Amino acid sequence: MAFSGAALAAALGAGLDVSLPPRLEPEPDVPLTMGPMRPGERSGVSSVTADDVLAIHRLKFRYLRTLDTKLWDELAETMIPEATATYSEYLQFESREAFLTFLRNTLGPHVITEHRCDHPEIDVDGDRATGIWYLSDTALIPENNMLLRGSAFYNDEYVRCDDGRWRIARTGYERTYEVVLCLSDLPSLRLTANRWGLIQQPSGVEEVERTPRDYPAAGPRPDTGGYDPDREYPGPEERAAG
Repeated sequence: MAFSGAALAAALGAGLDVSLPPRLEPEPDVPLTMGPMRPGERSGVSSVTADDVLAIHRLKFRYLRTLDTKLWDELAETMIPEATATYSEYLQFESREAFLTFLRNTLGPHVITEHRCDHPEIDVDGDRATGIWYLSDTALIPENNMLLRGSAFYNDEYVRCDDGRWRIARTGYERTYEVVLCLSDLPSLRLTANRWGLIQQPSGVEEVERTPRDYPAAGPRPDTGGYDPDREYPGPEERAAG
């Protein structure tokens, strides 16, 4: 016989023999967790596996940082020599060197990129692992007057190398969307800071000879009380120095 909560309490209080449903217990081998996994916090998951997941997170973040800052030698250290990359049927690379050559040639100082990854799904099996990451990326190409934005899902494979460090064995993504904008459609756009020396000129965004972080000395500037489109505004380092 089914009882409501109040009726069940009354029946038990009157001493009636009421059969109770079995108590539901969580399965002992399935940890119940919320939030990101941290080393040693999840019962049923070894600290070694948790540390591996954290190391793979750091590996991916280092890959993104060195890609966007064009630190090609450091980027190479995130991959094994036999690493492959596939971005479409037309962009497939069978070695780390082939992939890095392509990146150097296509994402040089004339292209500004921003790659952000989150929502990782990492599975570790011994000395191998797989990862899925949600990517949001932007590419600004001033010489082509173009801005590209898109989203994708990375699918990676990782291996633990002889030095104990995880590296990328395979990478690539499948686009969920991609859009391209012409900078001429954004008349208010001004590029006021850039690590690689592309600055806003009256005729558009142009390249100047400058090495990263080699900013000219800040001289006295007249205060016009407004935005001067012909003026190169200081970057973060110059502002901090001032």
